[in-house]
Amino acid sequence: MLTQKQLEDIKQLQQECETHDHLQLKLNWDMLSNREFNEFDFFHYENDELVAFLGLYPFGSTVEVCGMVKPIKRRKGHFSRLLQQGLATAKYKHFKKILLNAPASSVEAKLFLTKLGANYEFSEHQMEWKGKNLEEVDGFTLRKANIEDLEMRIRLDIEAFGITIEDAQEMENRIVGDSDNAIFMIDVHEEPVGKIRVKKENGEAWIYGFSILPTQQGQGIGRKVLQRVVKEQSEAGHSVHLEVETTNAHALGLYQSVGFIVTHAQDYYFYPSLSSTSKL
Repeated sequence: MLTQKQLEDIKQLQQECETHDHLQLKLNWDMLSNREFNEFDFFHYENDELVAFLGLYPFGSTVEVCGMVKPIKRRKGHFSRLLQQGLATAKYKHFKKILLNAPASSVEAKLFLTKLGANYEFSEHQMEWKGKNLEEVDGFTLRKANIEDLEMRIRLDIEAFGITIEDAQEMENRIVGDSDNAIFMIDVHEEPVGKIRVKKENGEAWIYGFSILPTQQGQGIGRKVLQRVVKEQSEAGHSVHLEVETTNAHALGLYQSVGFIVTHAQDYYFYPSLSSTSKL
């Protein structure tokens, strides 16, 4: 696991880079803070100061990559060296897909990734609920998920998100171990039709894994569930956030209609070859 000093150094470097570049990096702090091993984290220190950092974030057979370099230490090859180490680890760990993550507003990052040979695949919006009158809703029940719901949660990941059974199993098992997560099943007529996860930290409530069985979509269930969850979390004093891919136009429209607005965006680039580390 990462030491407290390493975590503090990462946070300080992140804040410096975000302030300098006027953007927001996605470092998956829920994963960084709970690493069992440090094999997915790469550091470059100078005189006990963190100059560059790169992290790998596994999601089943896919691994996301995000890194940063101290502004005054850029263009010295630090990021390329860390990326080479990260890609070598991804190859050794037999990940099937590598996605390089960069803030959508960073022109410098886009140029670097294009030169690297990575291809743009999709964007992800971070959204925040900015307030809207939400009415009371009914017609469904929200209940805490239990071990008997694991099979349905995996099914929902497969059918709603189109991921493999192996990735769904890995993801759901990882989520269970995070004490900050609250996983709810959505029941209609006492039968599960969906799920939603709420992670609370530092006064923020983040919505993840929100899904409804395809056969139950189009009936307004998702909108009602979202309204209730947002209303409850907002009234409890939390700001409410979520992430959605731009390719999911239906979900984007749903969130906007409930009162969410886009605050930041991240671009994801597909790295086509795990054997091309020599070009860095």
